[in-house]
Amino acid sequence: MSQTFVHLRVHSEYSMVDGLVRVKPLVGRVAELGMPAVGLTEQSNMCSLVRFYKAAMGAGVKPIIGADLWVENPDEPDNPFRITLLARNNDGYLNLTEVVSLGYTEGQRFGKPIIQRQWLESRTEGLIALSGSRLGDVGKALMSGKLDLARQRAEYWMNLYPESFYLELQRTGRPGDEDCLHLNVELAEALGCPVVATNDVHFLHAE
Repeated sequence: MSQTFVHLRVHSEYSMVDGLVRVKPLVGRVAELGMPAVGLTEQSNMCSLVRFYKAAMGAGVKPIIGADLWVENPDEPDNPFRITLLARNNDGYLNLTEVVSLGYTEGQRFGKPIIQRQWLESRTEGLIALSGSRLGDVGKALMSGKLDLARQRAEYWMNLYPESFYLELQRTGRPGDEDCLHLNVELAEALGCPVVATNDVHFLHAE
């Protein structure tokens, strides 16, 4: 039976210490489950892109190109926010590669490539942004009970990525998932912001 769910946040072995999924087995599993597409969003890099694209196209699976990024947190520099960017077209791909590159050449902090907001603000064309769930700036504000701040942050991203910013809903069994999910739904309803269900995938099989 064909699955309508599409994974938009998967880390492979190319995410170094943050994933063990191998690219070809991933594509094979997606095809086996009848999923039409999959998003491979490495942590702060796009090193798997060529292998992923070739494998997906060969298996009849639509490859969704993206990356998980750490975004600067002015209040707590050593505790950056998470955001996921997906390329919707070639312009988005080019902008994403520039942002990732800047993270390594100019944004190295605390052992991570940290993205500055000004880099994002000048490179929005062709990109879709996912909020980062409880690790994003909106999610962290919600989980801290700072609802007005969460609203301000969500409005910032909605303005930056018009009709291309989504509040992420995750139900992975991790602590805080349920609270974060319901708070995100309430905020989404208040702002008219679309939501998307994601699963923070680091392994191919549950066991």
